[in-house]
Amino acid sequence: MKKCNLIVIFNEFAKYEFEDAIGFYELEYSGLGERFKEEIRRAVGRIVEYPEAWPVKRKNIREYLVHKFPYKILYSIEYDHIYVIALAHRHRKPNYWIDRIFDEV
Repeated sequence: MKKCNLIVIFNEFAKYEFEDAIGFYELEYSGLGERFKEEIRRAVGRIVEYPEAWPVKRKNIREYLVHKFPYKILYSIEYDHIYVIALAHRHRKPNYWIDRIFDEV
């Protein structure tokens, strides 16, 4: 497993999912949205440090399960960056993001 230092690019849908989840958790409990944001930052840091550590879910899309929250980060390793295709809730519409693979190509 090689260690890398790549930049991370979120597609527009993944950015929206991230902001939406932060807002949801903040409404549930004050400060929880910030805790979610920090956990996602830690997760992205782990992905950048060891991009090949997590399993391939479909085609070249890998799946990282977020700690402490029921989310997963779906990403691909590109030549010079990590591309986040979805920040998906693990218990809702499990494969809704698959069409994004083909939309991005």
